[in-house]
Amino acid sequence: MKVVILAGGFGTRISEESHLKPKPMIEIGDKPILWHIMKSYSHYGYNDFIICLGYKGYSIKEFFADYYLHTSDVTFDFTNENKMTIHSNVSEPWKVTLVDTGLHTMTGGRIKRIKKYIDNERFMLTYGDGVCDIDINVLEKHHMKSDAFVTMTAIQPGGRFGVLDIDEQTSEIKKFVEKSKEDGGWINGGFMVVDQKVLDYIQGDNTVFEKDTLEKLSEEGKLNAYKHYGFWQCMDTQRDKGLLEKLWREDKAPWKSWE
Repeated sequence: MKVVILAGGFGTRISEESHLKPKPMIEIGDKPILWHIMKSYSHYGYNDFIICLGYKGYSIKEFFADYYLHTSDVTFDFTNENKMTIHSNVSEPWKVTLVDTGLHTMTGGRIKRIKKYIDNERFMLTYGDGVCDIDINVLEKHHMKSDAFVTMTAIQPGGRFGVLDIDEQTSEIKKFVEKSKEDGGWINGGFMVVDQKVLDYIQGDNTVFEKDTLEKLSEEGKLNAYKHYGFWQCMDTQRDKGLLEKLWREDKAPWKSWE
């Protein structure tokens, strides 16, 4: 089964770095978060990737074109016809198709544009800015038990701020409680299984997958949820990036399922 990754957005909420590179190329450790996502899928046997490019997509193409240079020791011998020798070659069992899906195309439109590459098959779908410790094989099995066209991983992100109980008369704070995950609602965590029938619900470049398509599927009873209680984290801000960096640096990254 192919894995489609949406990697074309502008990443405006982390503009400190995204003005130089697309968000999926922002690094955790010394590798782009896109690489981390692909390693997670690959661990569960999903190695055929279609990446939907948009903003600064050429930098993602360059990363894969020079993948050996990024991951291996290299000797350049300029005395011998500019010979290049790659040492301790690090290879991946990946097939990667990079598709220019437009600069301003919406998420649904990007999916529609890769139709010819998915061979009328069911496919995995996620975003290029979030990591998770989900078992992808279990997610697929959960989808197969339903008659839904899309199974979405649902997560509870929790709150970043404490909750205050304030007396309206005196303004006295009567209670302060740190908000837990269980206090928040379930949201779209990405990591979806999508039947190719969904492409018929997408009109064109201006279709927003999350609003126009998923809401329609929900109304028809064709949208299923897989509740994930483990780790999930998107990289929307520098604060998010700092958290992921810290987990990786301390060798405590829950999403690192590979060796």
